[in-house]
Amino acid sequence: MAKKGVPDWLNSSMWSTSGDDRLLRHSSSASVSPPTVEPIPSPSPPLRVPPPSVKTAATDPPLPAPPPMKTETNDQRNGSGNGGGEGRAPAASPAEDVSRQAQIMAELSKKVINMKELRKLASQGLPDHAGIRSNVWKLLLGYLPPDRSLWPSELAKKRSQYKQFKEELLMNPSEISRRLDKSKGSASNEPKTEGSGVLSRSEITHEDHPLSLGTTSMWHKFFKDSETMEQIDRDVMRTHPDMHFFSGDSVATKSNQDALKNILNIFAKLNPGIRYVQGMNEILAPIFYIFKNDPDGGNSAHAESDAFFCFVELMSGFRDNFCQQLDNSVVGIRSTITRLSQLLKEHDEELWRHLEVTTKINPQFYAFRWITLLLTQEFNFADSLRIWDTLLSDPEGPQETLLRICCAMLILVRRRLLAGDFTSDLKLLQNYPPTNISHMLYVADKLRN
Repeated sequence: MAKKGVPDWLNSSMWSTSGDDRLLRHSSSASVSPPTVEPIPSPSPPLRVPPPSVKTAATDPPLPAPPPMKTETNDQRNGSGNGGGEGRAPAASPAEDVSRQAQIMAELSKKVINMKELRKLASQGLPDHAGIRSNVWKLLLGYLPPDRSLWPSELAKKRSQYKQFKEELLMNPSEISRRLDKSKGSASNEPKTEGSGVLSRSEITHEDHPLSLGTTSMWHKFFKDSETMEQIDRDVMRTHPDMHFFSGDSVATKSNQDALKNILNIFAKLNPGIRYVQGMNEILAPIFYIFKNDPDGGNSAHAESDAFFCFVELMSGFRDNFCQQLDNSVVGIRSTITRLSQLLKEHDEELWRHLEVTTKINPQFYAFRWITLLLTQEFNFADSLRIWDTLLSDPEGPQETLLRICCAMLILVRRRLLAGDFTSDLKLLQNYPPTNISHMLYVADKLRN
């Protein structure tokens, strides 16, 4: 007999409290050799995020081959064992993976890309071969238009615009004054005094003096921005400390860190209503990583500018979660967490009642980080990329998909949660165990209305 509030497909042996409690789990299928396909033509603040936990790994995920995945062989760690295998996501065979990769490459080679078909293929996971994920993410985020003939002009325009942003927004007032003086000097017809040995002196108005207290002074704004820059510097240095791409003393690492800082500083200056909020660095990191590791040198050289615009597009769908003034509104983070709670109640009332009535665990204690950081801190980096393939490919937008995935995460550990108390359950949810990502996304898809 079905439990109240639990759909039939959840009442398989997968979710029962008896039976075999072991399930071999894998984060993704093994990598396969790519088919022989023509290469893709490459386009020339009180309620804020807590410091993220660190998921350690030995090395960076290699590219272009898929990175090593986190595995777990004993399902007793998360209590989602399946004795009979009912309700599990069907495992893709190597042949199916090869076929899907060929389909994606064929779709990307079309003169006008069918976005509906591309979203369908991407939702099942993207390979890292030949810069596929880099190009597909740019399409899914609206950075590249479906018409491939427009790519060169669009990329040139956006990359030029970003260069202008850097020149105008990342310059300190001294450099601005120097350039203004140089411009005035070149425009002046007055003869220059040479050989006098006297240094020229630029005239500084009261408002442009570093010690000026005026709120309209460019120095006042510069010092205010410096506080944001210092926060960004600290957070960027803490981004994925286990990966050499983001952390270390090498020239390449320093260059990557500088790119992240530039993007976040420009975003903060262009969006004064939000500015920078701790955690944005974690959302930017996967985008920049994928673009920088594009095997096409022309694209990787412009990873910073491309990542900036794609980051802006992604944040446009989640910016309300970062806006402190909207925390208690119908579009703020608290409202979003409430929607997750309602989703769980709709699909698994027994589990919802245990968490929020019996143990009295406030969903904000665990869901706040899940939602605001788009699950980047709950799974290893490679698994996060796979999750984002599905997030970005949903035509309804990433927000609804994210909530379904979070709900699936709760359901997958329901047995351990139902058997636990406040302390053990909260610890489990704040340190989510490794899981089968494909199966988790399968369960999330089943939660669609």
